[in-house]
Amino acid sequence: LNILVDTGSSNFAVAGVPDPDVTSYFDPELSSTYRSQGVEVTVKYSQGSWTGVLGTDVITMPKGLYGSYIINIATILESENFFLPGVKWHGILGLAYDALAKPSSSVETFFDSLVRQAKIPDIFSLQMCGAGLPVSGSGTNGGSLVLGGIEPSLYTGDIWYTPIKEEWYYQVEILKLEVGGQNLELDCREYNADKAIVDSGTTLLRLPEKVFNAVVQAIARTSLIQEFSSGFWTGSQLACWDRAEKPWSLFPKLSIYLRDENSSRSFRISILPQLYIQPILVIGDNLQCYRFGISSSTNALVIGATVMEGFYVIFDRAQRRVGFAVSPCAEVDGSPVSEIEGPFTTADVASNCVSSVSLHEPVLWIASYALMSLCGLILLVLIVLLLIPPRCQHRYTDNDVVNDESSLVRHRWK
Repeated sequence: LNILVDTGSSNFAVAGVPDPDVTSYFDPELSSTYRSQGVEVTVKYSQGSWTGVLGTDVITMPKGLYGSYIINIATILESENFFLPGVKWHGILGLAYDALAKPSSSVETFFDSLVRQAKIPDIFSLQMCGAGLPVSGSGTNGGSLVLGGIEPSLYTGDIWYTPIKEEWYYQVEILKLEVGGQNLELDCREYNADKAIVDSGTTLLRLPEKVFNAVVQAIARTSLIQEFSSGFWTGSQLACWDRAEKPWSLFPKLSIYLRDENSSRSFRISILPQLYIQPILVIGDNLQCYRFGISSSTNALVIGATVMEGFYVIFDRAQRRVGFAVSPCAEVDGSPVSEIEGPFTTADVASNCVSSVSLHEPVLWIASYALMSLCGLILLVLIVLLLIPPRCQHRYTDNDVVNDESSLVRHRWK
């Protein structure tokens, strides 16, 4: 089975029944090692969702790690907009923290199980390749997932690290954005509204709406195209050029500044237009059509595959940091399409660009809902006492049944 590597969720799940959009699936009935836990689980993503049953099974690693390990795995029984026509994967490997695991954080994640049982370092790294290649192309673009360490052959130059602000998603702090070398001049908190995360399971670079609009205006202003359809920027239309042309020269470089481990410094990761102006369709013999690899978001800035394909990304959980280095596979026509530069001073930005009010942790969610429920209950009792005359108050008997059903938020959308 081909598995999608997703640093924006925390469940390991595979197709457990036939599906029109998957070529293979795992049949637990034919497994001698699979053990069902009988617990139903549902996971929702920014696109799509699935429902399945939790179980455990035994895995072995093809190279590097010897031995067998028991991990939690969900078999997907129903899904909606999750398996799509033409996808070449049959499941998902969530590598985020257990805070995002469903149905609760008590479900040990795949990587946590591996760290505990195989005694490997609490670090993994990811190289995603595919820069400049057609999105709907056949075959695979390749890449590498390294569990337990860093592979020197997968990057060039230095690794630059930024702190993980909170351990649920891989949440980082973004200080500013530049388009064509020009600062957008937004309040740095706009870039982190309400979070900024590194998520391999998200295809595009997603920006909060205000940031997205500023980026589109800046790109349109600095590009060499006089008039451009608004549908291209919103993702509803493709832009097509003659196949002999390379439209990337018409667009500017995009830079994201991240806070360094030394908080008084920052560094920037930059992607050239070869990464965000993405070939997707060939029409006839002469036209190549492209999509805009950036979209707007209502709740996060997401450094997705559009950016990650330019870098070797290190998820150093042991030292609570995410590292970026230039990837050798991030080349188009023999020229690199990504850059890392630094250090830069942070004197021109706030000391903290992330909101200090956080209800991200499940414990805080539960506490806040419990307090609201308690306040509501007290208020309801007071209203009842005020409205009902004393002589009409009902005295409960043993036959009375009091039901108190409450529900917390069960799913968090990416």
